[in-house]
Amino acid sequence: MSLFDTSPIAAAASTLRDAPLAERMRPHTLEEFVGQQHLLGPGKPLHLAIEHDDPTSMIFWGPPGTGKTTLAKIIAALTHSTFIEFSAVMSGIKEIKQVMVAAEKAAGFHSRTILFIDEIHRFNKAQQDAFLPYVERGAIRLIGATTENPSFELNAALLSRCRVYVLEPLTEAQIIALLNRALTDSKHGLGATGVTADDEAFATIASYASGDARNALNALDVAASLASEHPEKRITKETAAEALQRRVLLYDKQGEQHYDIISALHKSVRNSDADAALYWLGRMLQAGEDPMYVARRVVRMAVEDIGLAAPEALNLCLSARDAMHFLGSPEGELALAQAVVYLALAPKSNAVYTAYGAVTADIEATAAESVPLHLRNAPTKLMKSLDYGKGYEYAHDVEGRVADMECLPPSLANRRYYHPTQEGREKLLAQRMDEIRRIRESKRSTE
Repeated sequence: MSLFDTSPIAAAASTLRDAPLAERMRPHTLEEFVGQQHLLGPGKPLHLAIEHDDPTSMIFWGPPGTGKTTLAKIIAALTHSTFIEFSAVMSGIKEIKQVMVAAEKAAGFHSRTILFIDEIHRFNKAQQDAFLPYVERGAIRLIGATTENPSFELNAALLSRCRVYVLEPLTEAQIIALLNRALTDSKHGLGATGVTADDEAFATIASYASGDARNALNALDVAASLASEHPEKRITKETAAEALQRRVLLYDKQGEQHYDIISALHKSVRNSDADAALYWLGRMLQAGEDPMYVARRVVRMAVEDIGLAAPEALNLCLSARDAMHFLGSPEGELALAQAVVYLALAPKSNAVYTAYGAVTADIEATAAESVPLHLRNAPTKLMKSLDYGKGYEYAHDVEGRVADMECLPPSLANRRYYHPTQEGREKLLAQRMDEIRRIRESKRSTE
């Protein structure tokens, strides 16, 4: 594409009739744009930036089909800027550098350039450095689009020079409005086909689109083709379901959705919400997450949040992991579901988790003291002569099977790490700890 090509509006006007419906229905003005009112409503940040012709570079962060590319094209049109679009998947940084050099020369003639980089997170942080001098000098206005969290994926120097706008998935009502417009638009949409649709059909597509306008319009296009083969030319709920085939689930196994949903699963289990835990488990598995990854996380939940309040939970989760490995999907998923429900309903304790954290903190903060002599073995005469094992009491030979003997290093003597709760089986462990404490205290009082 030449640096001095016509505006995106003119390019859009020449779109071929056989282009996908989502492309044909791409909005050309802010008035046509649906969604993102938290950014584009009157007085909202992005609306003000466009209104004041703010030249600041920006990053659009949001899931697919929320209008990142469309917004960039609208901004270019409204600010009378040349729009150059690259994809970080398809383009190399070398060719983008050449365009930025040309854009800087054009800026000397008062020509403004918006450089739009789709999936900008695909460039590594060293490659992202190439944009910095041109952004700083104002030679280009960079608009990057990403589905990944910019905090983790973008160079800090580049991020500090850009304004980040978070785009949200479209609501079902907004998706339905788009579908209605596409079905009745005779110039760009499906109005000329004579196809109509039931409200239930629109609701089905909107629900299955998961906030992605592009997926919704593509599904409508397929549904309209199916409906046109019938005399009534009507899209029913059944037609819509046939067009969809399978629900579109927003999920990136390497990205933020991966971490967000496993976090939701873990926190639902911790909060004893079995229904929510099952839902998030299903979301992960149905979207294609590695079930063994889920199994590992479920085992972790057993030791982190259930602990000794229900020690059998660990064995149950390990068995679920083995069942998943043995059966595979989809049969093995039921074993994971069983484990998740059990964990959610089991008594909770993070006492061991907290205790081990305190232990590791003390290990980091204190000197690595030698093992007290009375706890050392003395297999040789020399070691015995050095008092190895001296003062050791064999617990099985003393009353109550508890010796009054300090087993921690001197600097940590009497340190208590494990504080059992009163939940589930751990309540019995708390009682046992109290009993052990009383036995030791009674022995000290008689000495």
